[in-house]
Amino acid sequence: MSEASVPALERGLNLLRLFKRTRPAITPPEMARELKIPRSTVHRLVAALEAMGFLRRLETGGGYALGPAVLGIGFEYLASLDIVSLSNPVLAQLRDDTNCSIHLAIRNGAEVVYLSRHPSRAALTSNVSVGSVLPAHATVIGRVMLADLDHAELAALYAGRKLETFTKQTPTSLAQLERLLAEDRRRGYAVSQSFYEPGVTSVAAPVRDQSGRVVAAINAVAADASDAAVGGRIRERVVEAAARLSHMLGAPAAENRRIVHA
Repeated sequence: MSEASVPALERGLNLLRLFKRTRPAITPPEMARELKIPRSTVHRLVAALEAMGFLRRLETGGGYALGPAVLGIGFEYLASLDIVSLSNPVLAQLRDDTNCSIHLAIRNGAEVVYLSRHPSRAALTSNVSVGSVLPAHATVIGRVMLADLDHAELAALYAGRKLETFTKQTPTSLAQLERLLAEDRRRGYAVSQSFYEPGVTSVAAPVRDQSGRVVAAINAVAADASDAAVGGRIRERVVEAAARLSHMLGAPAAENRRIVHA
C-alpha cells in the first residue's frame, strides 16, 4: 500500500464509523460536514465503499446505510469472541434440559444474526442455521433485543422502513411493535406461538454485558411443547441460562436479578 493510499483508507474507516445504532442512515453532505472533507472526496469514498458492499444506497432520502460486507466482517469478529465459546456449554445444557432447539443471536440494525445453534435431539424444530439473518421485529429473539431501545432509538432505526409481515402476529407498524416490546421489557423475556414460523413456539431472553446493555439473546424453539411447559419449565430454563451468560460477560448484579426474576 502506498503512502498516498493511507489517508483514503483512514477517511473510509472514519466514514464507516459515523454510522451508529441510533443513526443507521447518513447523507453524503452530512458525511462531508462531519468529516470536514470536500464533498467530491466523500462521493469518491462512497462510490468505492458501495462497490465493495460496505455501503448501500437507500431508495429514499438520498442517504446511505451500512452494507452486507460490514455485516460479514462483524459476524466473523463476533464469532471469534468469547460469547460464542462461553455460551456453548450453557446452551448445550439448555437444549438437554428443555429438549428444544437453542440459538444465540446478536442484533445488527433491524436484523438478527444467528451465531450458534444447538438443535434438539428429538426432532427438527427450526430451520434457522448459523449465519441466518432474520428481521428483528418479526422474531421473538429479535424482540428481546429491540426491547433494550427507547422510543427515539426505535424511531430512528425504523425510519422509512416497512415492517414486513410473516404471520398474522407480525407487527406492521412501529406503534404495534412498541406495544409488544413494552410487554417484553416488563417481563424480561418474550414468548410467542407461530410468531415467525406457523406451528413453532419460541421463548427468548436477553444477554447483557458489563455495561448492562443487551448484546445478544438466546431462545428455545419447540414445535410440540405444551403451553404449560413453555410458560413454566422451558421459560424458566431460558431465563436462567440468559442470566448465567450475562454473569459471565460481567453484567451488573441488578440486571441479572431483573432477568432471573422476570
